[in-house]
Amino acid sequence: MSARNRKYLDAKIAELQKMNVSFIIVCGEKVNHLNVVYQGNRGKWAAINLAAKFIPKEAKVIVLNDVDTKIHNLKLAFACLSERIALVYCRVKVSIGPQVKFYKILNPLRKKFHIAASGELMLIRKEVFECVLPLPACTAEDSYILFKTLELGYQANFCTSAYVTTERTHNAKEEAAYKNRTTLGIYQALDHTKPLPVIRVFYVILPLLAPMLCLMGKDGRSWTKGINRAIKDYLTKKRSTKF
Repeated sequence: MSARNRKYLDAKIAELQKMNVSFIIVCGEKVNHLNVVYQGNRGKWAAINLAAKFIPKEAKVIVLNDVDTKIHNLKLAFACLSERIALVYCRVKVSIGPQVKFYKILNPLRKKFHIAASGELMLIRKEVFECVLPLPACTAEDSYILFKTLELGYQANFCTSAYVTTERTHNAKEEAAYKNRTTLGIYQALDHTKPLPVIRVFYVILPLLAPMLCLMGKDGRSWTKGINRAIKDYLTKKRSTKF
């Protein structure tokens, strides 16, 4: 897992130690701890690439988790893994802000189609994880891992019984910026993967669907603004070949 700084570090270390699991945290701030590795903030994709070098050979499942979350029912997520289901991503529960309403839209879609992952809590079998490495520069590394896993012919599971609690955005301005970053990252991930056709079709028509979100008030307008900005940023960088 990765951390920008040590703000949530002590609480997360205590949680993981209580769960009696092995862990490695890549932190953007130097911390004197055996299981914490320093790396300047380059993005979660870079932190995961670095952390992969410290995974024990005997490990069978890799768990990705954000430090600013609290894990609930992790055993139920493990139970979803099987010979064919190589990846499980879990529900994110927030109590305030625009994300409360957004997950009510996204989660039912994800039960049918794996259009986006939640990297806040994700489990992947080690042999599959090694196949998706190294992660490319991408601001939606979780969806990249999901899409790549599907491309390799494995199945994924969106687990709602295991989840994390956290805080995300608190207002429309923050939400628009967050949606810009995550949507841009998904288009980046699509450039590096060949997911199921239905996923690619969804993002082809997303520019047409985004304006409909405005019907949901200021939160919906922030989603539309962030999505439209992401698509513009993506196309601009694509044309300049400086992706």
